[in-house]
Amino acid sequence: MHHQAEALKDRTKQFALRIIRVIRSLPSGAEGRIIGHQLLRSGMSVAANYRAVCRARSRPEFLAKLSIVIEEADESAFWLELLVEAGLISEAKLKDLKSEANQLVAIFNASRTTAKRGSQSAISNQKSTIVQKKAS
Repeated sequence: MHHQAEALKDRTKQFALRIIRVIRSLPSGAEGRIIGHQLLRSGMSVAANYRAVCRARSRPEFLAKLSIVIEEADESAFWLELLVEAGLISEAKLKDLKSEANQLVAIFNASRTTAKRGSQSAISNQKSTIVQKKAS
């Protein structure tokens, strides 16, 4: 698990660096600056917040922080789509980065689902133990 977390730390950092490079290539008009600022914020937030996920002290904290990562990755995908649809950058230039944003959303969604399932199992086990103790 530790290896996978390190790989995702690197992957999210690389995503942030790629976002920075896209921002640098945007036209200098108001639209490019405004959308670029939003994309920069959300794209870098994916990496920063994933690092916070790795330091979570409890399952509820883990789930809450992971939800933020998912939101930020999804928001990044939105801003990338908007850049293309507004004609500020070509689809070809952003195709791989949009795919990466969507893959990150899928990966972290799956992680959250798995963690929630584990959380539900723990709650069910605790309830069963309590019921068994009361029956004794």
